[in-house]
Amino acid sequence: MNRRTWLLAAASMGSTARANPPGLRLIVAYPPGGLSDDAARRLAQAIEPRFGAPVLVEHRPGAAGVVALDTLARARPDGHTLCYSAITPLFLQPREVSPVIAVLETPALLVATPAFTGHSLADVVAQARAAPGHLRWATSGVGTTGHRVLARVQAAAGITLTHVPYSGGGHQVNDALAGQFELLLTNAGPLQRAHVAAGRLRPLAVGSPRRLEMLPGVPTFAEAGFPGANLASVFGVFAPAGTPRGVVAPLNAAFGEALMSPDLRRHFESAGSTVLGGSPSAFAARIRAEAGQAQGPLSLD
Repeated sequence: MNRRTWLLAAASMGSTARANPPGLRLIVAYPPGGLSDDAARRLAQAIEPRFGAPVLVEHRPGAAGVVALDTLARARPDGHTLCYSAITPLFLQPREVSPVIAVLETPALLVATPAFTGHSLADVVAQARAAPGHLRWATSGVGTTGHRVLARVQAAAGITLTHVPYSGGGHQVNDALAGQFELLLTNAGPLQRAHVAAGRLRPLAVGSPRRLEMLPGVPTFAEAGFPGANLASVFGVFAPAGTPRGVVAPLNAAFGEALMSPDLRRHFESAGSTVLGGSPSAFAARIRAEAGQAQGPLSLD
């Protein structure tokens, strides 16, 4: 998408859109240093030449992604403000948004920190039964995929673990490396792959239909006896509710072209993620399906 195409799309919004300064603001729902930061910055760099204007990456972490979507909701629906987020905040607080494109599906990855003495998910269960509440399980926040995995493991095994919610990003990984808690449910990404390869974190289970190529010796949650915890996170780009189709369409095309980059695909797929893409309507349908509802809190206008 070149600058002329974008300006023609924005002009369809009338004088309000034309009054906005050029450029694009990409709000990230999580702190710097994590998988979302990496993905958003790579996407921003990839679409800048297509967009013909600067792309500003702005972090608005908090409330498991809800803060970022609240910020998006206050923005003008002109295509100049977007949000990169997992789809789980839409389940926490249903709201109207305009899906632009699905970006990544990333398996949940349970890793042990230096504070954990066990070597498997079975050891987690055994220690939790021996000392209820002693083991601490960190996630990216209440209601996130990591929290859902924790809840399902506890329910299935009849154990009690202490939930330590973060807001995502590099902070929780740094605390994991320092042994501030025993277990971290994170996403399989390049940073996590590097720490696992260096032996700083020990992988215990992955939320994937099959074992990851980068971790062939690590069982899925299903193989470890917890099929209900075999979950992954889906991330994508959203625009404010009411963003016209004529504005969403060229954005979808620009991000879709970026996702076809061999280097970008290799970067994420080598760490276990699946690069997605597709139409806005397909992304909306996926969100509704995962929410388990026929009608979702989405606006496709």
